[in-house]
Amino acid sequence: MTITLAIIIITSLISVTSFNRPEQIDKLSFWPYYVRERKQYYRFVTSGFVHADYMHLFFNMLTLWFFGRTIESAFVIIFGGKLHFVLLYLLGLILPDISTYFKYKDTYGYRAIGASGAVSAILFSAILLSPWSTLLVFFIPLPAIIYGVLFLAYSVYMSRRGGDGINHDAHFWGAVLGLVYPLIFKPELGKLFLNQLLSIF
Repeated sequence: MTITLAIIIITSLISVTSFNRPEQIDKLSFWPYYVRERKQYYRFVTSGFVHADYMHLFFNMLTLWFFGRTIESAFVIIFGGKLHFVLLYLLGLILPDISTYFKYKDTYGYRAIGASGAVSAILFSAILLSPWSTLLVFFIPLPAIIYGVLFLAYSVYMSRRGGDGINHDAHFWGAVLGLVYPLIFKPELGKLFLNQLLSIF
């Protein structure tokens, strides 16, 4: 069994069994106020294993299924094992929520759930390794690098606008993590990325 599939199974089981159980979601969600007041740092991780509904869960896990397996295999070749894939996913759950913590640590009513930060990290690592691969976005074929730019711009815009109940900051910082993480350990991937970008000209 791949690590990707294991994550999907665990996340799906926890999410589905938490649907219609608000007390369970409250225990696992990222709740900045409780992180500050009760030192419940575990919420940085557990919030990534619960989702709001089947649609939220489906899109996150579908994206993870398509790109997680690719990055898991690629990281074995690049780094010689699967440890970096696990670390990237865990950091994708934790680091993107740091900005959210400082933004909402004094707001009792704010909570966030979902694996979007970690999934964004996996997706953008895939974009780094293959920027001109084709992604189907609502059945529209789009080069991965173009989708990546639009995704980042949209996340910044929606984060500033707010009001839709989605943690766009986690999407943005998860994407940045996915781009930066492989480069920290293998800087030569940056040259490969640039060469691929310029190969179209």
